[in-house]
Amino acid sequence: MSDNNLKFYIDGTWANPAQASYLDVVDPSTEEAFTKIAAGSVADVDRAVAAARAAFDRFSLTSVKERIELLEAIGAEYDKRYNDIATAISREMGAPLAFAQGPQAWIGRAHITETLSVLKTYEFKRKRGSTMIVKEPIGVVGMITPWNWPLNQIGCKVAPAIAAGCTMVLKPSEISPISAVIFAEVIHAAGVPKGVFNMVQGTGAEVGTRLASHPGIDMISFTGSTRAGILVAKAAADSVKRVHQELGGKSANILLNDADFAKAVPGGIDPVFMNSGQTCNAPTRMFVPRARQAEVLKLAREAAGAYTVGDPRSEKSKLGPVSSKAQFVKIQDLIESGIKEGATLVVGGPGRPAGLNRGYYVRPTIFADVTPDMRIAREEIFGPVLSILPYDTEDDVVRMANDTVYGLAAYVSSTNIERARQVGRRMRAGTVYLNNPAFDIGAPFGGYKQSGNGREWAEFGLDEFLETKGMVGYEAA
Repeated sequence: MSDNNLKFYIDGTWANPAQASYLDVVDPSTEEAFTKIAAGSVADVDRAVAAARAAFDRFSLTSVKERIELLEAIGAEYDKRYNDIATAISREMGAPLAFAQGPQAWIGRAHITETLSVLKTYEFKRKRGSTMIVKEPIGVVGMITPWNWPLNQIGCKVAPAIAAGCTMVLKPSEISPISAVIFAEVIHAAGVPKGVFNMVQGTGAEVGTRLASHPGIDMISFTGSTRAGILVAKAAADSVKRVHQELGGKSANILLNDADFAKAVPGGIDPVFMNSGQTCNAPTRMFVPRARQAEVLKLAREAAGAYTVGDPRSEKSKLGPVSSKAQFVKIQDLIESGIKEGATLVVGGPGRPAGLNRGYYVRPTIFADVTPDMRIAREEIFGPVLSILPYDTEDDVVRMANDTVYGLAAYVSSTNIERARQVGRRMRAGTVYLNNPAFDIGAPFGGYKQSGNGREWAEFGLDEFLETKGMVGYEAA
């Protein structure tokens, strides 16, 4: 166990907690703790915020060139620790090692690369008549990140915050905290000035609440459940700080009647099952023409057979466990509810997969004949569970797809791209994916309705960490 697991990164050094309180970090494949982290207190948060505030005046005035060089140094150090990051992610949240070394670790690095590209051409000043419009760093940012894609959420917040000239305090999830420790070591090795990046581990109730309510924090950037996001917003309200949130989702996947079903069905299942279903924008509601549901179920059964569940350290495993006992219990309850409410179980079901008697493993599950009033059609499950809902007309499917409190993403498949675009424009969602496109880290990421507010990734993420100032009379009349 690294000594840094039991410390916080504050003001450029590894600091002991104000009080000796620790949390177990559990390997979800064994249900056993493999290390511990320090559990932060209000005093630890206050110390980190003070360091960030002290550093802000100086760091906010650094040049774009200096921030580019800093991000390049962070990227180089990240590359040196890439395998360590991947191994930590696999152990702490159960991702198969190949998946951790691929998408999980890669995307954190990709956000650094994309932010660098944006920063090199971003306009922080522009004239409008005699007024100069200036984009300036918002100040000290509190960041609260989740466990499901640990380095994705850390990377897409920290990189643009540094690019903007902000200082920050990060609270990573206590479920997946070790990859964050390594990331802080990357920051230190890259020579980030003291106080610019600070990290305090701990619970949301203690550390997260103090960050959100702290008067010395100018902005809170939160990724997590809608329930927790509401609590963060309430805690932040008294100090009128900016609240940026990326929250839950229940994304629709609309297969229009002219879609290429042989591609669209497996293409729609993969983002639901990958990462053991723990992806906020996963298209967990697949809408199919009623007359073609039987065809879809055959394709779905065939596609589901490829998702082998098992030990994350085995090369044979495509899916590992879900992240925690609480997640496992929640998913099992929702699978049971689907059966009780009358959905047709196509594959999977309750309990662990055959041969696995411990670990938080979930059977990849598909339900058919799902109706919009069922819990599995309305609640975010955050596990490898797909609901197939039949529809009759295009207007019906648009109405059903939008009938949710969430609005993070939507997926549309059609062999007529203009038809897909037209349906996509009717979706009340932050991102619409047409015909299972290639991944684009330059697209804006964020949601409508209770999926949050604001956007992340690329220049859209950088915008969130900036204030807009109008310097009127900048040019003489």
